[in-house]
Amino acid sequence: QVQLVESGGGSVQAGGSLRLSCAASGRTFSIYAMGWFRQAPGKEREFVAAISAGGGSTYYANSVKGRFTISRDNAKNTVYLRMNSLKPEDTALYYCAAPQSTGWSLPRFLPDFNSWGQGTQVTVSS
Repeated sequence: QVQLVESGGGSVQAGGSLRLSCAASGRTFSIYAMGWFRQAPGKEREFVAAISAGGGSTYYANSVKGRFTISRDNAKNTVYLRMNSLKPEDTALYYCAAPQSTGWSLPRFLPDFNSWGQGTQVTVSS
């Protein structure tokens, strides 16, 4: 399994921006797609965004489309999530996730992923 460490969370006001980072180690990073999920208190973990292994394709949840951007730097074994125009409903613990197979170009379902980071908290106040 790959080890994942997120960073970059924090507290911002509505309309603000944050950039999350996820550093990966333990296996060849550049041949796997990557994803971001989030979980708010009392709610199930939900998909946010995914990026293909090479970075050329991305997919977003409707709730963040147009506001969030996922990217990756394969030379640094790092995936990013740029979050703009943040809303209070974006408040959650954000997780980086790696799939168990190279077979998915843009995985977005929980069972597709078998490696998770510890999460980084994002709090958006109104």
